Amino acid sequence: MAVTNQPGKFEASNFQTGLLDVCDDCGTCCYGLLCFPCMGCSIARDMNECCLCGLTPTMRSVYRTKYNIKGSLCRDLLIYQCCMVCAVCQLKRDIDRRKEQGIF
Repeated sequence: MAVTNQPGKFEASNFQTGLLDVCDDCGTCCYGLLCFPCMGCSIARDMNECCLCGLTPTMRSVYRTKYNIKGSLCRDLLIYQCCMVCAVCQLKRDIDRRKEQGIF
């Protein structure tokens, strides 16, 4: 029998908002557009990482792994190549929602 998922406390899922769901949280979208580096630092701070790491596809991959979110590093790289701001805003929205739910 092949193991396809890492054991953990989270069921396999998707991000809680879509990549282009800017209307779900206009404040986060504006924050990402107007002060992109600041949002990266905010994400890194939330994840207890170096400020320079918040805007990288690897940070998204680490987050996905921690919360068992479906995807791959290759897909993360592709998403960042197409729309880095959308990818970072999606990550920030998910972090904020998990904080509200008490599971971050």
